[in-house]
Amino acid sequence: MSGRQYFLDKGVGETRAVVTLDGRPERLLIQRDGDNPVTALGARSVARVRSVEKAIGVAFLDLPGGVEALYSLRADEPPPVRGASVEVEIRTEARQDKLATLRLVGPAEGEPRLLQAAPDVEAEIRDLARDAKVVEGFGAREAADAAEVEALDTIHPLPGGGSIAVEPTRALTSIDVDLGGRPGSDTKRAARMANLTAIGASARLLRLKGLGGLVVFDFVGRGHDGKALLGAARAAFGPDNPGVAIDQISRFGTLTLTVPRRRRPILDLLTDGAGALTPLTGALRLARRLEREGRADPGGRLAAACSPAVLDAFESLRAGVTDKLGARFVVEARPGWGNDHIEVAGA
Repeated sequence: MSGRQYFLDKGVGETRAVVTLDGRPERLLIQRDGDNPVTALGARSVARVRSVEKAIGVAFLDLPGGVEALYSLRADEPPPVRGASVEVEIRTEARQDKLATLRLVGPAEGEPRLLQAAPDVEAEIRDLARDAKVVEGFGAREAADAAEVEALDTIHPLPGGGSIAVEPTRALTSIDVDLGGRPGSDTKRAARMANLTAIGASARLLRLKGLGGLVVFDFVGRGHDGKALLGAARAAFGPDNPGVAIDQISRFGTLTLTVPRRRRPILDLLTDGAGALTPLTGALRLARRLEREGRADPGGRLAAACSPAVLDAFESLRAGVTDKLGARFVVEARPGWGNDHIEVAGA
């Protein structure tokens, strides 16, 4: 199916929204119960200026709840005064060990406090959809689950053959194009098509994964058609403007561009620093599995098993699952299991 479609999955403990482009996930928005509204993209607060570091061009501010954030000083404006109260808006969400960044709105008075929460996920997806239908229910649950899986993958197949590897690091995101077994006797033509296809696929995947900043493409082959590749990049990354900057193709066959960072990367939300699912991510998957099995077997008893850490995280979700299914399930911990190992069956 061509064009964009919109999905909203309201589950126990979290709400997820998905935008698909030509049937593939393009954006995944996740809001969990207990998320700090102060640090959400677009939230406005009164903050206090903790320090001004002119040597490195930044100021550190305290948001409500003692959360620290960063403001980049501007050459055309006087810096904020240490200890002053100012109104700010979250410009980019925090990621890994990087602070959230702020837009300075103006002077304020009083203690740090939230002034205006950011739109919730449901409001965002309905705003994106405008007059288009927003799909809910089982179809939205399937779309959100599929989007999570693709967002966590590293290697992605390309239509027509070949693949790309999307790998974020602290400094940049690298995208390596691999021709693989792409059919065709003309290798140069096959490489050109793989590179052009990779640009469009990568733009979609970066939006899906919530990645931005410095992005480097390592194209396959030699003697690239720089004009065609740059044109493809401008078109593919058009939805990410304003703020996209694209360099020329280098003599090493690489293309460097910058894409604005806005949201916390999906990888940071769903996994820990080592790439494993967090206990809460596992617990939310367990809740969805119980719901699915409960619908398939109305009235039947269910037995589930998971890691001890996932079971601990599930306790905050138990009441919500019970409201949907009744008290007809048991969950047991299995020492040694990973947080992605979940089993649910009829008791």
